[in-house]
Amino acid sequence: MNFQRGRYKEEPEINLVPLIDVMMVILIFLMITTTYSKYTELQINLPTADAEKQLERPNEISVLVDVQGRYVVNKSPVEFASTEQLAGELRNAAAGLHEPVVIISADAKATHQSVIRVMEAARLAGLSQITFTTQSSR
Repeated sequence: MNFQRGRYKEEPEINLVPLIDVMMVILIFLMITTTYSKYTELQINLPTADAEKQLERPNEISVLVDVQGRYVVNKSPVEFASTEQLAGELRNAAAGLHEPVVIISADAKATHQSVIRVMEAARLAGLSQITFTTQSSR
């Protein structure tokens, strides 16, 4: 037997096909994720409603918010002192109603904070059904 060591050394070779596959996957991933990163450039137009006015239902609590941040609950003005106080007014208005719905009618130029106060007061009062009124486009 002829055992010769070191005579036939095999050269190591690098297989590039798996490397190209991995690079292709990374490239596709980066291309997909970078195309959706421009959220700040979205133009948002608020919708107007074309629906007919619904009839008044007996379980509604109407809350009006004007430009100065004044509140009117079921046609009676409410001086805002705190969210808890407004929640108490909503609880009083909801007394005896079965599944009351809070309907918020806010002026177009009212601040978001004044509307959020009504929503927070409704949450504190245990009223989970809230809806907003819109202006008809006709």
